[in-house]
Amino acid sequence: MQPRKFLTARRLVLLASVAGLGAAVIFAGAGGYSAGLPAWTSPASAADSTLQHPSGFADIVAKVKPAVISVRVKIPASDTDLLQQNSDQDGIPLQPGSPMEKFFRQFGDQFGNGAPHRHETITGEGSGFFISADGYAVTNNHVVDHAKSVQVTADDGRIYTAKVVGTDQKTDLALIKVDGKSDFPYVKFADHAPQVGDWVVAVGNPFGLGGTVTAGIVSARGRDIGAGPYDDYVQIDAPINKGNSGGPAFDVDGNVIGVNTAIYSPSGGSVGIGFDIPADTVKTVVAQLKLSGHVTRGWLGVQIQPVTAAIADSLGLKKAEGAMVDEPQSGSPAAQAGIQSGDVITAVNGNAVKDARDLARTVGTMAPDSTVKLDIVRNGETKTVSLTLGTMPDRQKQANAGSEHDRIPGGVPHLGLSVAPASEVEGAGQQGVVVTAVDPDGPAAEQGFQAGTVILDVAGKAVSTPSDVRQALADAQASGKHQVLMRVKMGDATRFVALPLGNA
Repeated sequence: MQPRKFLTARRLVLLASVAGLGAAVIFAGAGGYSAGLPAWTSPASAADSTLQHPSGFADIVAKVKPAVISVRVKIPASDTDLLQQNSDQDGIPLQPGSPMEKFFRQFGDQFGNGAPHRHETITGEGSGFFISADGYAVTNNHVVDHAKSVQVTADDGRIYTAKVVGTDQKTDLALIKVDGKSDFPYVKFADHAPQVGDWVVAVGNPFGLGGTVTAGIVSARGRDIGAGPYDDYVQIDAPINKGNSGGPAFDVDGNVIGVNTAIYSPSGGSVGIGFDIPADTVKTVVAQLKLSGHVTRGWLGVQIQPVTAAIADSLGLKKAEGAMVDEPQSGSPAAQAGIQSGDVITAVNGNAVKDARDLARTVGTMAPDSTVKLDIVRNGETKTVSLTLGTMPDRQKQANAGSEHDRIPGGVPHLGLSVAPASEVEGAGQQGVVVTAVDPDGPAAEQGFQAGTVILDVAGKAVSTPSDVRQALADAQASGKHQVLMRVKMGDATRFVALPLGNA
């Protein structure tokens, strides 16, 4: 079966080559570039039948390929279940059918076929690259996680034993070290972020074939694929496949713009959607791994959510930007500084916060014990709060974003809700009102309300009876608001939801 798969891969490569040639012919007459790589030159005249082909990436590849390595690991068979368990922790939730779930199932290390016996080891392969002459190299955390041993194969075919210096699950990065030499070829990280449309060259070890080069362009930046709280991926269309994990992507100057980490693919092969950890993130993480073997991050201690257009309208904000505080965690730096539920954090140290993800990334790049100033909007007023960041705990409970809910008819006509005092419903607690029924066609159902959801306050006012809810809604409508903001508890998570008022 394996040779058959290999033959199929070869046939696909040949077809891709033919398709690529066709594209080159089409672009040959579309205009020329006199500098940069690659470059096309149009014919001197319509009668000139000689087409100038792309000059290619040969010079770049010759410069960088010696620094790219194949990473081969042996993992105890007893630990393979832990790989999946760990991938569900520390900010890398793998929801069934999500891009990252498919990635870890299809794209990651190339484990051997067949069910292993209890005491066997499994061999996997990935890619990496040297970043210093003394043997430090970067790869993905999932490539070396739980590795019993690590070997790297250099571009010249020489094999070396490597040790794992440190790993970071949250960004899926690892730093490894080969000892005994001080003249390894290495590459440098780019000083500037790539722009959409820039050329990119990916080098790695796809399918265990050996060093392979592909090229394309940067398709997008700032991609969030649900891998963790610090998602900020560079999307590229240079084909990357199984075994490219941990390999570098280069700009036309031969500098690393990112680390190949994930693909979106229904089959495990490239369909032109690949994701790279950006160089700036890699540099920051690798520096800490080299220093201490692990990464420490600043901790604010809040559950946050994006500010939607509806929430912005209900709060009177001009733009749907910033991060809304669902709830400060007890004893956290945020709680000690007086941050409250409903506050919207709009800036950190004077730098605007675009959304909740932006806030998480910003704070996560700061060192514990750093003093920061947060600009917040509370009840329509802008305030500045100073606090000292804590150290992010090793295990963070992720906010439960809710799920699809059972929907049953009932209730308050303009919201589609029926409520009762929480104190009268067993297990609902003593605060707020509990939703007893939801109209499937009402606005509350569209926002994920379900029977059992507890409403803690409406438009900033605490509620404990159905009449409190109705009065808060009437007051909000009388003040001319089109949306009403509710603080609700769904399961173990507290969040804010904006509902359209409509007609009472």
